[in-house]
Amino acid sequence: MSTTEKPIHHGRNVKRFRELLGFKQEALAMELGDDWSQKRVSLLESREIIEDDILAQVAAILKVPVEAIKNFDEQAAVTYFNTFNDTSVNHGPFMGNNSIFNLNPIEKWLEVIEENKKLYERLLASEQEKVEILRNAK
Repeated sequence: MSTTEKPIHHGRNVKRFRELLGFKQEALAMELGDDWSQKRVSLLESREIIEDDILAQVAAILKVPVEAIKNFDEQAAVTYFNTFNDTSVNHGPFMGNNSIFNLNPIEKWLEVIEENKKLYERLLASEQEKVEILRNAK
């Protein structure tokens, strides 16, 4: 490791994996044993380097490889995933240059609501026409 390279922060990685997997600190502490508490897990997550035996226990509980915790580099992951936002890169047969997929479920939901409003307004107008025809027929 060069002197300019930051070492990978094991504790921060434990926290990230724990949160991604939906574990609370209290739950991890319970799984680690009687000597552990939420506060001790919090202190563990603040440590840059974690001993191999503790790291192995945590990895087994979280069901992730020890190497994943030891080697996960957030900056490298961010850089990797940011390449998917780079429109100058062709990411495969389904995405040509300048292809951007915007799959926002809230926007889709709002579109459906607007469409339903329009359908309801047309139905209401149709019913009003029927009522008017029936009134004129009397």
